[in-house]
Amino acid sequence: MALSKDPNTLSNHLEFSTAHTAISLTLSFSKSSLYGEVELTLKALADGLKQVVLDTSFLDIKAVAVNGKGAKWIVGDRVEPYGSPLKIDLGKTVNSQDEVIVKVTWGTTEKCTALQWMTPEQTSNKRHPYMFSQCQAIHARSLYPSQDTPSIKSTFDFSIRSPLPVCASGLPTGVRHFVPATSSSEPGTLVYTFRQPIPMPSYLMAIASGDIANAAAGPRSLVYAGPEELLRCKKELEDDVETFIKTAESLIYAYEWTTYNVLILPPSFPYGGMENPCITFATPTIISGDKSNVDVIAHELSHSWSGNLVSNASWEHFWLNEGWTTYIERRIQGKVHGDKHFHFSAIIGWKAFKESVELFGADHEFTKLVIDLKGKDPDDAFSSVPYEKGFNFLYYLDRLVGRGKWDTFIPHYFSTYRRKSLTSFDFKDTLLSFFSKDAEASVALAKVDWDTWFYKPGLPKKPDFDTTLADACYALAGSWQALNSSNSFFKPSPSDISGWTSGQIVVFLERITDFPTPLRKGLIKLMRDEYGFLKSENAEILSRFLTVGLKAKDETLYSKTAEVLGGWGRMKFVRPLYRLLNECDRKLALETFEKNKGFYHPICRGVVMKDLGIN
Repeated sequence: MALSKDPNTLSNHLEFSTAHTAISLTLSFSKSSLYGEVELTLKALADGLKQVVLDTSFLDIKAVAVNGKGAKWIVGDRVEPYGSPLKIDLGKTVNSQDEVIVKVTWGTTEKCTALQWMTPEQTSNKRHPYMFSQCQAIHARSLYPSQDTPSIKSTFDFSIRSPLPVCASGLPTGVRHFVPATSSSEPGTLVYTFRQPIPMPSYLMAIASGDIANAAAGPRSLVYAGPEELLRCKKELEDDVETFIKTAESLIYAYEWTTYNVLILPPSFPYGGMENPCITFATPTIISGDKSNVDVIAHELSHSWSGNLVSNASWEHFWLNEGWTTYIERRIQGKVHGDKHFHFSAIIGWKAFKESVELFGADHEFTKLVIDLKGKDPDDAFSSVPYEKGFNFLYYLDRLVGRGKWDTFIPHYFSTYRRKSLTSFDFKDTLLSFFSKDAEASVALAKVDWDTWFYKPGLPKKPDFDTTLADACYALAGSWQALNSSNSFFKPSPSDISGWTSGQIVVFLERITDFPTPLRKGLIKLMRDEYGFLKSENAEILSRFLTVGLKAKDETLYSKTAEVLGGWGRMKFVRPLYRLLNECDRKLALETFEKNKGFYHPICRGVVMKDLGIN
């Protein structure tokens, strides 16, 4: 693996590599800020080095020491969207393999993009404040000074002082009472400590603090949630988590992170889940009461190998994280539920992939598998493309060499790059090397047009997925299409979808959104009345039904859309609904955003502002 420059970091990561991170934090809910110290143990990668450069973004740097002595430092000019380089004078020349310990004292500011602070009124029981982090892709630098690139991995020690329970992406090592050093220090807090012995990149550094309780969700898993939601969350997850872990282990190799826990966050969390080591941060929208969305956990668990143990070296190769994870997730689904579910999930994924390509434009840079992010914000490139184009590439290779042979490559790949980071070119070399002595597989792989897969924008050829589980959805959608053309005597009734899974309802609704002519408003009311979609507590279903209505510019659904936009923070739902509402009623879209912008995580707030054209 040849070291290559990550275009989205200002750090000199080709000259130094962080081996260990020791971070000591104090949470101030009253000031919505963190402050503390971080000690980075750095290893020199070249000779004649005199300066360390770290990533920061909107941090208040107070002091810097090198090897225990005060050092000269300067925060450089801000470079959008990457922040400001913290340039540290080492005071001497260091050479390859030398160790340097840099300690920085700092605090976060109100412009921190990694943290969301919530007042008690914004939480479910309205008793205590809440805080959580989201560092992917390049937001760790707004939380602490670091080499904020996935090409660098370090072990971690956490010491976090808070008046409320704390979770972090490490193994808990203790809780102790805080003894104030001065009378001005905040009393009544505890210090929570964690250790992460497996090296991880900065974007996986995660913390949360609030009114959090936990319960067992399996022999090596806990679920964390608010006390009032805990039992419901436990029931939703407890039968599946260990099954998913064992299935993944049978496909790859043993789970290495000791525990696999899930924290169900408040509804403003911007993603379905975030694969923080040892503890997935998850959206409450997966807790639907019928286990229909629990496969999100299969995806986040799969990251324990793909992304966490084996990481993309830069965000230009993000498909290595998400394409592999989506592939493993679907293999888990196939093994647990039957192979038809592998294909059914892929069908849903292809629809999301197609919509992302249409949104960007078929020739857009961000629809490639390997993208150019020089000078660009990785958040702007976030879409289903790396997930689904990556999955489809891996599924293509799976079919090309044959499932039996492909399954021998999977553990080899994850063993070769265990605790390392790689590029797409490393992946290619490893695949071809592994099958070099297999004449049949080598002939098959010679057919791969690597440049087309890596660099051609847009959609590849759609595979022939098994549509068994989707056929009934397509047929019912066809009946509605005929009804929409006034060319049918079809009479909808609740029995049409009796016994369907939520996934089948999603496929049905997505098929309708593909109609060349939107449903007539009268038919949307008929669908609402007969199928009850507007009353659904499942965000996957309700968001799709609202999409059908907004595409038809059905004014009766505008207020419901505004209502759910005030209760969901997950970008998967929020962004498309805002875009559609903006097309239907820009005034309402802007009013809804203005009313709820404080509810959204900074990452979500920023991209929605771009979607709505707000400066």
